[in-house]
Amino acid sequence: MKNARAFWNKSAARYAKSPIRNESAYQHKLAITQEYFRPDSTVLEFGCGTGSTAIIHAPHVKHIVAIDISDQMLEIAEQKARDAGTENIAFRQGTLETVALEERSFDAVLGLNILHLLEDLEATLAKVHSLLKPGGVFVSSTVLIGDINFLLRMVIPPMQMLGFAPYVNRFGKQALVDKLTDTGFTIEREWQPGKGTVFIVARKGE
Repeated sequence: MKNARAFWNKSAARYAKSPIRNESAYQHKLAITQEYFRPDSTVLEFGCGTGSTAIIHAPHVKHIVAIDISDQMLEIAEQKARDAGTENIAFRQGTLETVALEERSFDAVLGLNILHLLEDLEATLAKVHSLLKPGGVFVSSTVLIGDINFLLRMVIPPMQMLGFAPYVNRFGKQALVDKLTDTGFTIEREWQPGKGTVFIVARKGE
């Protein structure tokens, strides 16, 4: 975890300035996600980065807890929230394992562009499931390392050795869907803007 924190702290300023790769897909994901919000919803976003998505969603819910491993990312996020006049987001440094979070306390959990960066995906999904209220939803968008071009996959290890890429989990779409259902989720929405990514809304049982 220490290495991951150092990597993302180093990358924070560059990450904050990088444009969204597919703006239309991003807007579509935002719209779908907001269909599941209510004015009294409590939301958790883990791996929130510099807070852009949380800030966009904030007017549609009661409260958001947004966590990230990188304190440098969160410094940028907090400034962006102040600039936007957003007051219903609590930013916390850490991970799902290290931040104190009450079980069955969230109507929705967001894990966006984060699942493929986790070493223990099963443990994360189990934690998300425990944090959701009965009937709550888990919204995820992730890169499918196992489904991308073979040559692109071969580039990852040397980039990691040079410090230009973090750890990545190499699951494909079917493996992710299987892990979600094995955890107790039901898949409600599934959308692929491209072969190498998938957006999923999964619901916890009542």
